[in-house]
Amino acid sequence: MQINLSKKNYIISAGADGLGFAIANKIISSGGKVYLSDINKSKIDKINANKKYRNKIFAKHLDCTNPKDIKEYFKSLSNLKKIDGLINNIGIAGPTKYLQNISIDEWDQTIKTNLSSHFYFAKFAIPFLKKAKKGSIINLSSTAGLYGFAQRSPYASSKWAVIGLTKTLAVELGKFKIRVNAICPGSVNGDRMDRVINAKAKLIKSTSKKVRKELESMVSLKTFVEKEDIASMALFLLSDASENVSGQIMTVDGNTERMN
Repeated sequence: MQINLSKKNYIISAGADGLGFAIANKIISSGGKVYLSDINKSKIDKINANKKYRNKIFAKHLDCTNPKDIKEYFKSLSNLKKIDGLINNIGIAGPTKYLQNISIDEWDQTIKTNLSSHFYFAKFAIPFLKKAKKGSIINLSSTAGLYGFAQRSPYASSKWAVIGLTKTLAVELGKFKIRVNAICPGSVNGDRMDRVINAKAKLIKSTSKKVRKELESMVSLKTFVEKEDIASMALFLLSDASENVSGQIMTVDGNTERMN
């Protein structure tokens, strides 16, 4: 299926690396333009210096958890005639601990990053999407937001809440032809998942190899997914091929059978 996103503009929060950057590359390969933000200035500078992304990806150094900064960021985009899609990608793994050992600051930071930031970006993006007279919002959730995840209570709670936000926005924005969906990745190969595995192994006094094998055993395909798998789903949800898909929770996980 050939997807054409030419003359379309997309916002990605925390998009300078990982899933966000994989999605950005999928969008520009289909002709769209990407306006991404990220707190990592060195990665932002690297993208802006790369001729490959000139006039395709417009990267901005931004604290994606700060509502005042996000508001100013959207003001700086006022020259755009429209925004066709928002990908709420920002998220952190949070602590790997039993709940009673989690600090209030750890809890608050995880909820702020994984949930409140989605609210901030959606709030300021919606007027742009309405101007386009149709559009797509994708919220990155997780299979942890469907099953729960022991020793990861702030993360799982925030991802459950993202699903609630997604379902609610789909109802609110449907009359404006703005579709809202969530993607729930399973375990995604990469540095972030490696850190989670290592923390889990340390907590339960096991090895990283054993923890990884256990996680793989929880899915029918017995494997982790790749960033590109998530990016391909995002591309579909941004395109006209999914014009009647809204309020859906799309799992890309190899079919999770259990989480614990």
